[in-house]
Amino acid sequence: TTTTTTTTTTMQCGTRATSVKVGSASATKKVAGSRKAVVMCPGLYQGNHQRVSVSSRGGVLSSWASGGRREVGVRAVIQDGAKLDRPLRVAIIGGGPAGACAAEECAKNGCETYMIERKMDNCKPCGGAIPLCMIDEFDLPPEIIDRQVNRMKMISPSNREVDIGSTLKPNEYIGMTRREVLDDYLRQRAEKYGTNVINGLFMGMEQKEGEKGPWTLSINNYGEGATSKGDKAREKMELEVDVVVGADGATSRVAKIIDAGDYDYAIAYQERIRIDQERMKFYENLAEMYVGDDVSPDFYGWVFPKYDHVGVGTGTVINKPAIKQYQDAIRDRAGDKITGGKIIKIEAHPIPEHPRPKRIEGRVALVGDAAGYVTKCSGEGIYFAAKSGRMCGEAIAQRSNQGQRMIGERDLRVYLNKWDRKYWPTYKVLDILQKVFYRSNAAREAFVEMCQSEYVQRMTFDSYLYKTVVPGNPINDIKLLFGTIASILRANALRVTNGPSVTFGERKEA
Repeated sequence: TTTTTTTTTTMQCGTRATSVKVGSASATKKVAGSRKAVVMCPGLYQGNHQRVSVSSRGGVLSSWASGGRREVGVRAVIQDGAKLDRPLRVAIIGGGPAGACAAEECAKNGCETYMIERKMDNCKPCGGAIPLCMIDEFDLPPEIIDRQVNRMKMISPSNREVDIGSTLKPNEYIGMTRREVLDDYLRQRAEKYGTNVINGLFMGMEQKEGEKGPWTLSINNYGEGATSKGDKAREKMELEVDVVVGADGATSRVAKIIDAGDYDYAIAYQERIRIDQERMKFYENLAEMYVGDDVSPDFYGWVFPKYDHVGVGTGTVINKPAIKQYQDAIRDRAGDKITGGKIIKIEAHPIPEHPRPKRIEGRVALVGDAAGYVTKCSGEGIYFAAKSGRMCGEAIAQRSNQGQRMIGERDLRVYLNKWDRKYWPTYKVLDILQKVFYRSNAAREAFVEMCQSEYVQRMTFDSYLYKTVVPGNPINDIKLLFGTIASILRANALRVTNGPSVTFGERKEA
């Protein structure tokens, strides 16, 4: 009979699970074919310490209160609604805004929470714009906001510029962030509330005991100090949990495992460009949005200000192979305003175009990009990711009675039903706008012309900043309808008369 030596280490609940040291000289015993790290979580049993054995093969194997040392069979099938004699175990796959906000809600409401994130320094190709309501709603500190944008320029295919922002109040603005800063802040806050953060790559999961049994997660644990999957994994580990929240982005492995269905996706491409101080001053509180077939056949290009550089990018669904040509075009359109700038980082990532057909399956829920919560027309996703994560975490906490009862699909659907009721109108309106105004350069010209209207600006900013579909004035809405039709007809006439007015990313050599 062969035996292996096992190392047992304790760590406080809420610290990074990557700090568990496998192979140290302390507290060793012989266990056939297993390696365990014991996690000590204080205060979960009315002040007693609860120990959770995390095995690199068997996941969470047993738990016991330090006072009674009563063994609990974790692999037992537990029916929905049953009272638990240990906290509900929740794993969140992904540590972006969706995952971090879900983890925070679960951890601070009595659930034993794990968050698995493969890349702690993730710099997603994202404009980084967040609405004013998110700053207050999620208690975001001012230091993570790089710029307070209160002016925007909409630039048409013919380079007609319309200034937007005159309707904003003095204290209203769009916050500009860097994703690596925002995401790290939200992860640290979730950790402070008791989330166990694992720096590792989620490989898959299965239910060995049937649909009412626990999920066994397979993870490549990178260990402390690792930043990406390029770093050598220190160990393979398994983790057993009751509930899984998939917050692992547009290419979600969790979504594939529950057969959540496919969706169309865009490729977003962004270059971070450092420009000189004089040019940077121009973008101090200004963002630019460019529309036209040259920068994207179905989206827009952007120049958004960051702390000491600008993010210049674009995206497309229908012509992904040409994304670099569109990126050349957005640089050309920005012209002298970014001339001489140094590209300090290039980023590319898929962005979902609509919610997945299935977002709940048994004790698994999808949130954020994994669920498909990115709006059309604007391409906004940060707020909706964070909000969906929080709503899912709140539903888990409430329906489990603060981690004391087992939950099931019916309980998770509380989050989904609430989400759809609240945000379906927003997604529908933006879907219609994209179909109407992004279908041709003539329609884009009409869209930019329409943005001159003070009424349109007020409606747009109120809807964006406060995340509600603002009811319009019927008389103004009728005027807007006729004005929009006139703009489209006028733009079509100009297109026939003048021919093409923009190029497709052509660059003249000096």
